[in-house]
Amino acid sequence: MPHAAGVGYRRHSGGTPAAARPPLVLVHGAGGTRLHWPPTLRRFPGADVYALDLPGHGEAPGPWQSTIEGYRQAIVEWMRALDLPPAVVVGHSMGGALALSLALDAPERTAGIVLVGSGARLRVHPLLLEAAASGGMPTERLATLVSWWYSPNAPPRLQALATRAVAATNMTVLHADLTACDGFDVMERLGLTERPALVVVGEDDRMTPVKYARFLAENLPGARLEIIPAAGHMVMLEQPAAVERVLSDWLRTTFPAA
Repeated sequence: MPHAAGVGYRRHSGGTPAAARPPLVLVHGAGGTRLHWPPTLRRFPGADVYALDLPGHGEAPGPWQSTIEGYRQAIVEWMRALDLPPAVVVGHSMGGALALSLALDAPERTAGIVLVGSGARLRVHPLLLEAAASGGMPTERLATLVSWWYSPNAPPRLQALATRAVAATNMTVLHADLTACDGFDVMERLGLTERPALVVVGEDDRMTPVKYARFLAENLPGARLEIIPAAGHMVMLEQPAAVERVLSDWLRTTFPAA
């Protein structure tokens, strides 16, 4: 896997000339990898897509960080190393925090932001932080965590895959990510954002519920809110076609092809 500034990435070109639309940069959530994005988004038609493994995640060399600012700086350095133009940063959960952080503190790197199952503040339950800090997660707590991620209507195979993935996750990395999330709060700064924004949430999301998304949409200037039925926190895996559809429509209206 190619990497720069500790960030691993895979690029897929959708065939559109680079100057026509900004590239898409997909940023996963806490403890995740680029594979938390379904193939329909990693191979999004009509765009250059960069699916990231954050430092210390997946195939990226690291080192991992314990603050949103640390991960943000790694992405800025990665973009600089690749000489990327301002991008549409599509972030899930912690990745959404990174998209917001980039829009607020490195606006020259962002053309727009897409916040998927995220919030302006991401407090983490103390029991989850404690479990990650202990280096292991009891089976019962693991099952509870995975149930929080998905809609009750989600196919059992998705929850089974998620359970195996979390069980194999480096708990030190997960704890660092959760610590970064717990310290994130830009609720008072959202009005300073000048980049166009799309906010996407599953109607059954229990980790970052719909009220978080509504707050984002009401306080980010000109933001658009999309609530996806029959989906939980991992909305892009449960309803990939719906997420692709709303993203495609937003990109088409926000960044008309040259």
